[in-house]
Amino acid sequence: PGGGVIDVVQDHHHRPALVVGEAAQPAHQRPREGEPDSWSPFDESLGGFWEGGQHWSEVVGEEAVHFLKEGRKKERPFFMYTAFNAPHDPRQSPREYVEKYPVSRMGLPENYLPEYPFAKAMGCTAELRDENLAPFPRTEYAVKVQRGEYYAIISHLDTQVGKILDALEASGEKDRTWIFFTSDHGLAVGHHGLFGKQNMYEHSLRVPFLVVGPGVKAGRKISAPIYLQDVMPTALELAGSVPSEQVEFQSLLPMLKKGAVEKNGRGVIYGAYMAQQRAVISGGWKLIVYPDAPVVRLYHVAEDPHELQDLSADPGQGERKKSLMKLLQEQQRELGDKLDLTGIAATL
Repeated sequence: PGGGVIDVVQDHHHRPALVVGEAAQPAHQRPREGEPDSWSPFDESLGGFWEGGQHWSEVVGEEAVHFLKEGRKKERPFFMYTAFNAPHDPRQSPREYVEKYPVSRMGLPENYLPEYPFAKAMGCTAELRDENLAPFPRTEYAVKVQRGEYYAIISHLDTQVGKILDALEASGEKDRTWIFFTSDHGLAVGHHGLFGKQNMYEHSLRVPFLVVGPGVKAGRKISAPIYLQDVMPTALELAGSVPSEQVEFQSLLPMLKKGAVEKNGRGVIYGAYMAQQRAVISGGWKLIVYPDAPVVRLYHVAEDPHELQDLSADPGQGERKKSLMKLLQEQQRELGDKLDLTGIAATL
């Protein structure tokens, strides 16, 4: 409906952008069953998403709606990058959203653990803010409370996204607009005894990726592996541009076009966190490496999506571990990752 580019990081009143994760200290190491909770996700005095007097998701949503309304007065195509902070911590939302998810209705993840055995080696100790949000060891009560708060801020975010979609429909441009809904890493919030995103498990590596656009079949699911960053060359192609040779990612349009036969996508997915974690996924199998432990973990994610059974000690998986480690080291060389894994590779 209109011209220009939008990156929603502050509203038209020039309210400063939210710095997440810096709400009041009571948000850490809580809640503890039987003790008063020092934190309330709908207490606006605690700052965080409430800094400035209005929840930041609402600020971003309102600015996006404003942009669409203004854009109706122009003829140039538009591009919106609507950067919500939610559902990053601090997990804050209005009371009515929090009350949708009482502790009595919350379940535990299938792979819940009180403690992850390699938390220190993988760099996920209490020194990491994400992990310090809940008590150690993780209790069922703390996990249920925080998962409820996580779902609440997601639901509140969904409401703002709905308002943007309503505004797009009202603009008359919905049918010729491409929409990509995605995010960065998922938060563990109790999976495997972890709380943050700094891990190589599916609950944190996988992200939502939904596409609506001209010729895209509704309800179709594509299982081909992709990288989140593939959205960039996809958007460039839609704009009639060509990514430079330095771009290592690929457009998804060939898989999205009407009548397209699903391709296998990438044969290998590579993951890394600092010097403490590496992973490779291929053929429905995943190898996770903790160099500081030093150990590897092996999961058949195609058959074990919750990664409940570590098969690394199975004598019958020796060759698979070696093959995946070789594949991981090939990915390292291709991507310029200089972390030396030869020592741990030699033990497989």
